[in-house]
Amino acid sequence: MEPLNQALAAFALRGAPLYAGRYGSGHINDTYAVACDSGLMYIVQRVNGTVFPKPWELMENIAAVTAFLGRRTADPRRCLRLVPTRDGGPCFVDDQGGYWRAFPFITNSVCLQAPTRPEDFYQSGVAFGAFQRQLADFPAATLHEPIPNFHNTPDRYRKLHQALAEDPLGRAKDCQAEIRAYLDREAGADSIVKGLAEGALPLRVTHNDTKLNNVMLDYDTHEALCVIDLDTIMPGSALYDYGDSIRFGAATAAEDERDLGRMGLDLELFRTYTRGFLSACGDSLTERELRMLPVGARLMTLECGVRFLTDYLSGDTYFKISREGHNLDRARTQLRLVEDMERKWKEMEQIVKEVRA
Repeated sequence: MEPLNQALAAFALRGAPLYAGRYGSGHINDTYAVACDSGLMYIVQRVNGTVFPKPWELMENIAAVTAFLGRRTADPRRCLRLVPTRDGGPCFVDDQGGYWRAFPFITNSVCLQAPTRPEDFYQSGVAFGAFQRQLADFPAATLHEPIPNFHNTPDRYRKLHQALAEDPLGRAKDCQAEIRAYLDREAGADSIVKGLAEGALPLRVTHNDTKLNNVMLDYDTHEALCVIDLDTIMPGSALYDYGDSIRFGAATAAEDERDLGRMGLDLELFRTYTRGFLSACGDSLTERELRMLPVGARLMTLECGVRFLTDYLSGDTYFKISREGHNLDRARTQLRLVEDMERKWKEMEQIVKEVRA
């Protein structure tokens, strides 16, 4: 029996499957939309075991978080819910060792690849702010780390220093200005990691892929419904999720834009997302976290740039490229965005104060 058919037989679906076809635009997991004769639809996915070498730990995370969220809302459209296997498990393992999971299809919803209007970015903030509020008392330390040290910025700098020392392709000589700029900003790059280690920042459940296309919106109103794609949930800081949302969503150009004059921080989009995020967080964030929201935005952008530069120096072994120097272009745009945040720092702090008021 084909693995997909094995999986369809294994899950406690309501009704017999009539159709199963590829679904969505994701590039990591194999995703199928399944229609049953009951009129219900499901999303069935095979986890990419290469990207996630410990799928059982990943599924334990998802099972724990979705069960926790499910106890806080009766609305099936407001959070992901795992469909159990017929023997009550959270996932199914096929004859080839592939891990599968199933979710009820979220009806009358839409997933956008990019905002069609500023309100969409606001609703993205609402979704991830609600995610933080709903999970504020979840025991984050019990979660596995599917990608260890993912947002450990000092460790990212350690790897940059290693790449500089090895310089296998002799590329360092061609980007000395960028190297100096990133190294000049290494001091203080441990502020979030240090805050977590010292207990000054609370350990929270973090999503770690806070793009708009991981938010389900109501099809008619574009109101935020819930957050999806929980593969990278792990313990961390709320500043990681907020900061990466700003890095990606409030930038004025794509992260691989070659014309650096086009890259900067859009303060109105910064305000828009911050309004949505804080409106949904309620009082779940601490005073220190609130003050450090701009720090999260700057630090996540800096860290991402360090990763791009490291990969360029190492021979483009991690991020996919489509042209020569692609990762260096990415490193340059992130640096330009960091520089613009630094120029607009007082405005960023003021916007956070105004939104909080």
